[in-house]
Amino acid sequence: MTLTFANPDAASIPLHVVSKDAFADWRARQTDRTNAWLKAVGFQGGLGKVALVPDAQGLPELAVAGFGSEDERARDRFALARAQAALPDGTYHIANADALPDPEEEALGWLLSRYRFGRYKKPKPPGADLVAPDGIDAARIEAIAAGEALTRDLINTPASDMGPDALEQAMRDLAGRFDASLSVIAGDVLLTQNFPMIHAVGRAAAAVPRLLDMRWGDTGPQLTLVGKGVCFDTGGLNIKPGSSMGLMKKDMGGAAAVLGLARMIMAQDLRLRLRVLVPAVENAIDGSAMRPGDILTSRKGLTVEINNTDAEGRLVLADALALADESPADLLISMATLTGAARVAVGPDLAPFYAAEPALADSIRRAALAAADPVWEMPFHTPYEAMIEPDIADLDNAPKGGFAGSITAALFLRRFVSDTAKYAHFDIYGWQPTAAPGRPKGGVGQGTRALLQALPDLLGL
Repeated sequence: MTLTFANPDAASIPLHVVSKDAFADWRARQTDRTNAWLKAVGFQGGLGKVALVPDAQGLPELAVAGFGSEDERARDRFALARAQAALPDGTYHIANADALPDPEEEALGWLLSRYRFGRYKKPKPPGADLVAPDGIDAARIEAIAAGEALTRDLINTPASDMGPDALEQAMRDLAGRFDASLSVIAGDVLLTQNFPMIHAVGRAAAAVPRLLDMRWGDTGPQLTLVGKGVCFDTGGLNIKPGSSMGLMKKDMGGAAAVLGLARMIMAQDLRLRLRVLVPAVENAIDGSAMRPGDILTSRKGLTVEINNTDAEGRLVLADALALADESPADLLISMATLTGAARVAVGPDLAPFYAAEPALADSIRRAALAAADPVWEMPFHTPYEAMIEPDIADLDNAPKGGFAGSITAALFLRRFVSDTAKYAHFDIYGWQPTAAPGRPKGGVGQGTRALLQALPDLLGL
């Protein structure tokens, strides 16, 4: 789905954005007919309330969107997206952009609210269209919306059509669009090329496991993104109950997120060298599936005791991170739908992240606020290292006891990175459980806009 602003030369209806506090002053500047109409329909600036005011011929003369109170807006983001969903179809332009605290955020929310997933069913129309408000970088906002739409599409597609082979094709399509290169190591070649844990996790599936490696750009600092591409997770021999398997099509949400971010970067032609690594597998079951108690030797040479085959994401990420570590980057980011512990800790709306270097964490936090993409820093708590060190191997993929599950997973991944000062890990949920402004129920990107916003500071762009 294309999420773009309307042609600025198109005929459009002026849209006035009015908060509760400003409503009286705004109303005093309107015509008697407008005020009479708004009184008749009961409009007072409530959040998400809209009114279409007709002219003398009954045609739309102007529209009004309620912006509520500051306290109401603080409870969510993309407040203007509520109006997009409530207004009749048509093209609108903001008549008083100065009423918006952040016009770019609200314009992005408007575009994102037009997203529809229509692969299997004719979707509802995207609704009201918007001319880009004056003064915003419309091309940048459209690039961000397109990247987010890619992430949502990938997550929303079920595993029957988004297995490792289909994820490879999606990455190939993205590479072709932006003149990037893509190399693939698949099947038993993973063993000869020393990616044993990627192979072990995915070898029981019908679609062979693979490592996807996309590169773009030839100047500037090096950014490497690593995304977990577990296209479906049965849990392996530690099989999940059916109730826990229902959303496992989203277990490749880390891969979807880094591909969405990559699209944002390439569409804006940022001056950097980009590498995207995606271990694409399905954690399935047959006679060749890895077993609880198995010990795997990773690409880095560290041995890993498999105490739960359902803790597979960190295994495939570890081999990919070890490869990334062999060509040091100026910034290394991994993203995964990795642990239920993170979901329990912060819920579905916050993206937990780990960063060993305080300056890196500070940059991400500041950028997240500016990008309306909430994150929450979690600690690389080194004293918990003992929890991931079993008696008979270097690492344990699933420490017993249930404590600090997100932290121990992040500590596991950190073992595969040499220069941890340049490394951050995101343990995202990747799913919107109930519809919200700009975010319909379903797959959603998290942390990507924050990272995009942080790149100029982190990489000196």
